Amino acid sequence: MRREKDFYFYKAKKEHYPARSVYKLAEAQERCRFLKPGQRVLDLGCHPGSWSLYAAGVVGAKGLVVGIDQHHGAELQQKSGAEIHRLCYDVFSPELVPLLRHRWPGFHVLLSDMAPATTGSQYADHQQSLALCRRALELAGQLLHENGTFYCKLFQGGDCPAFLAECKPLFTTVRVLKPRSSRQESREIFVLGLGYRRPKQQENKE
Repeated sequence: MRREKDFYFYKAKKEHYPARSVYKLAEAQERCRFLKPGQRVLDLGCHPGSWSLYAAGVVGAKGLVVGIDQHHGAELQQKSGAEIHRLCYDVFSPELVPLLRHRWPGFHVLLSDMAPATTGSQYADHQQSLALCRRALELAGQLLHENGTFYCKLFQGGDCPAFLAECKPLFTTVRVLKPRSSRQESREIFVLGLGYRRPKQQENKE
């Protein structure tokens, strides 16, 4: 376990990423190739910025990355690729969706590495994580383009099947991933939804 932690920590440091969490996105991208050049990406819980930096490199100069977090964070030392916009907002703020819609026409990929402050109670942590995941899914429904992608961290627990059931009608494919860079003792998993399908009811309203 210690050797694994050291490997990803030093790998991130060598490759100039703020945190080892970047590889939890990089591994999913290597397996499923859902990030593509020219896309707009929304990164929820973006602090300290590793996912935004990685996504910017993949989508390239014609793409765009928008990071949302309650923490301002230090200025990112951007490598190359897409322009990164970081906004300091609570994801539950009613102002967030109108703001994003005003500035951008929508997103091709929604990423969420959001996690609650852990309490030591697995049940409580799972429920709080679930609330963040449901908010991310709600935002996906309002901001994702047709055929878009959803990649979201979730703490395991008894209500995981219920959340997956909520995702399945909205995507052509839903998968659960556990990247190698996620520590073995960690209860985190990642839900990947490919091929976003706008609900018929929502289409009629629009």
